[in-house]
Amino acid sequence: DYKGQKLAEQIFQGIILVSAVIGFICGYITEQFGWTVYIVMAGFILSCLLTLPPWPMYRRNPLQWLPVQESGAEEKKSADRKPKRHAKN
Repeated sequence: DYKGQKLAEQIFQGIILVSAVIGFICGYITEQFGWTVYIVMAGFILSCLLTLPPWPMYRRNPLQWLPVQESGAEEKKSADRKPKRHAKN
């Protein structure tokens, strides 16, 4: 559903942003760029684990699909249509 997609996107972006800020601060203090990369990658993995699987919190508002139509009704509708005429250039 659309609300679940929005929630997943907000969680994903929030975790990435927070991990980037924390990683930058830790890397700056320790003067090790590797710590920054490790912390950002850990945030990316955590956000993937929280947002990629179809958790129930993302499926609270399911979409209502149209009912299935019979194939005979579809053929009848296409037979009733007039062929389109294309304009000559």
